[in-house]
Amino acid sequence: MYKNNIFYKIIKKKIYSDIVYKDKFFTAFRDINPKAPIHILIVTNFFIKNINNILPIHENILGKIFIVAKKIAIKEKIHKRGYRLIINCNKDSGQEINYFHMHLLGGKFLGSII
Repeated sequence: MYKNNIFYKIIKKKIYSDIVYKDKFFTAFRDINPKAPIHILIVTNFFIKNINNILPIHENILGKIFIVAKKIAIKEKIHKRGYRLIINCNKDSGQEINYFHMHLLGGKFLGSII
């Protein structure tokens, strides 16, 4: 049940997190186990398990996640040097929490992943 999911609890403020952005569709907060100096998770305020569960009705809303990421990158002052956006899907990709989310990483040279 998604209401027991840690991201849902953060969105509903049942669990404290360092929230850096919130609007009608998205909540963004600092990762408690950061992989870079800036590591922020951007989650939907409505439950989607992962990319495989996206429906056509989500298309316009999910397109806005990139605008949110850009706003946060500017606020965190990493927009000029660069940042990485990651969305994982299922276990083999590294998705640890079954709730659609995007990682925003920056604040240092991240190198190539390919």
